[in-house]
Amino acid sequence: MITVTRNAQNTIGRCIESVVAQNYSNLEYIVIDGASTDDTLRIISQYSFTVSHLVSEPDTGIYDAMNKGICLATGDVIGVLNADDFFAADDILNSTANIFNETSSDIIYGNLNYLKPDGKVLRRWQSGSYRYGMFNWGWMPPHPTFYCRRAIFETLGNYEVGYGTAADYELMLRFLHLNRLNAGYLNKVMVNMVTGGVSNKNYRNRLLAWKNDFKAMGKNGVSLPLICIIFKPLRKIFQYI
Repeated sequence: MITVTRNAQNTIGRCIESVVAQNYSNLEYIVIDGASTDDTLRIISQYSFTVSHLVSEPDTGIYDAMNKGICLATGDVIGVLNADDFFAADDILNSTANIFNETSSDIIYGNLNYLKPDGKVLRRWQSGSYRYGMFNWGWMPPHPTFYCRRAIFETLGNYEVGYGTAADYELMLRFLHLNRLNAGYLNKVMVNMVTGGVSNKNYRNRLLAWKNDFKAMGKNGVSLPLICIIFKPLRKIFQYI
């Protein structure tokens, strides 16, 4: 598993504590830090018993950092837990591993809660089971719950940083829609994510994200990209509570 971070002193401890709490022991935990200048590295150093590899150096962004982590990984399965996120329960990794062990799934994903800064749930992202073609109608799984066999990255490639904040969407399209990999659904909240992602900070970032989404759709065989680009944000309406 990979955590990428930069100047996350306020959240990295909570993130790692949720990893420590997992009732799953066969874990390789990689932390890629973007040369933090706050107390992030000091906090991470307190968890040397859990962190298998720590790299701290400048990078070109979050997906460049994820790619560094993927290159270091030696385990059978790779997932990402960002510094601002934390596991929703202590059995998430064990439940995910069980599905990989018991099925032929190449990918496992689940549900996600978006939290307000005060910790209250703002959105509940219930993914549902995947069927081929759902990407054409704006569906996608929540990336923080996305776990994939490491061999798939070796075959199909890592995150393409040229897609900006849509690099995770492009990768999931490439793996699930274009290459039709087998996906299993863990019907439980896997991750809690505090609101405030980079792609949603302002209208300019949102427009750029839509542009990159559209480019990713065209590259990966989405049949109706104009319809998809409309339906993709509309799906979020039903997640608010």
